[in-house]
Amino acid sequence: MTSDKYWIALSSIEEIDSRFIQRLYNYFGDIEKAFNANDLSSIDGLSVKKAEKFLRLRDKVNPDKALQEVADKGISYLTFDSEKYPYMLKNIDNPPSVLYYKGDLLSCNLERTLAVVGSRRATSYAKEALSKIISELGGTDICIVSGLASGIDTTAHVSAIENNLKTIGVIASGFDYTYPAANKELYEKIENGLGAVVTEYYPTFEPLKFRFPQRNRIVSGLSFGTLVAEASLKSGALITSNLTLEQGRELMCIPGLITNPNTEGIYKLLKNGATLVTCADDILEALGWEIKTEQKNLFNLPELNEDEKSIYEALEIEEKSVDELQAFTKLSIENLLMYLTTMELKGIIKQVDGDRYKRVVS
Repeated sequence: MTSDKYWIALSSIEEIDSRFIQRLYNYFGDIEKAFNANDLSSIDGLSVKKAEKFLRLRDKVNPDKALQEVADKGISYLTFDSEKYPYMLKNIDNPPSVLYYKGDLLSCNLERTLAVVGSRRATSYAKEALSKIISELGGTDICIVSGLASGIDTTAHVSAIENNLKTIGVIASGFDYTYPAANKELYEKIENGLGAVVTEYYPTFEPLKFRFPQRNRIVSGLSFGTLVAEASLKSGALITSNLTLEQGRELMCIPGLITNPNTEGIYKLLKNGATLVTCADDILEALGWEIKTEQKNLFNLPELNEDEKSIYEALEIEEKSVDELQAFTKLSIENLLMYLTTMELKGIIKQVDGDRYKRVVS
């Protein structure tokens, strides 16, 4: 559409934001008229100083050049007035004026979107609990939405990919930047057919600190509900939780160890009415989704004999040492070590902290 270049041109001006662009669009009713307007004096509440600053910045922008730069970098986009713009996102306060993306956003089921947020410095427990819950959603058409940061975000995206789920990563910069750099490979996997990486920011915009809380409204805004895996009282995850409630979406939390400072925010949210989640069915019930998922259990694990089943059963609650497993199973040490090795090779259990073992599949 010829109007696309005006949306993109406005979004390329760093000194204005999507709320300002929406204000112009709503007043003029046409994005081309909004871009080319020279008289903004009739817009209620817009100061003369701010109007003059915008006009100075606007005059430096070439819409055709801005559009071409996006195209040259292989970036797709949806403008706010596009029929394909996600309707859940369109209905939030301050929706992005342009949604830039790489990957196949339109292949993601935007009727089944679940946001996952949590601490960048997440514990192993939180990561494992989240991986377990996402694995229980494996093979469905649910799409996992997160922020492509380290910690819980990374676990959410990786678990989605491992369980054949589409995933959307919302970033806090333009596509000229990859943040964190350690997630470059994950970016590429998502962009190459496993979902989409999206942003409201023009390609040249840096991942500045204030942009991370801004992008959180998109993570929750794209989603029917938000699952919080771990969050301190002062965290971006709590910002997203508050945005979820403001947007009228479902808020859910995975409980954690009460001795962990990163769970203080979780228990605050639970006390205030968030849904407690310990398995995928809790999510489906909270969101009213009727989706059949194949649950893995003791009886459909691959090729386990009775002794291996006994070992697996012993690890149901928590990890155990070799001595504890021997006491539980009554196996000889030779047979126990042989079975432990075999089950590790099958990917059913794994060794942690020396001679201790835990389940991988649950």
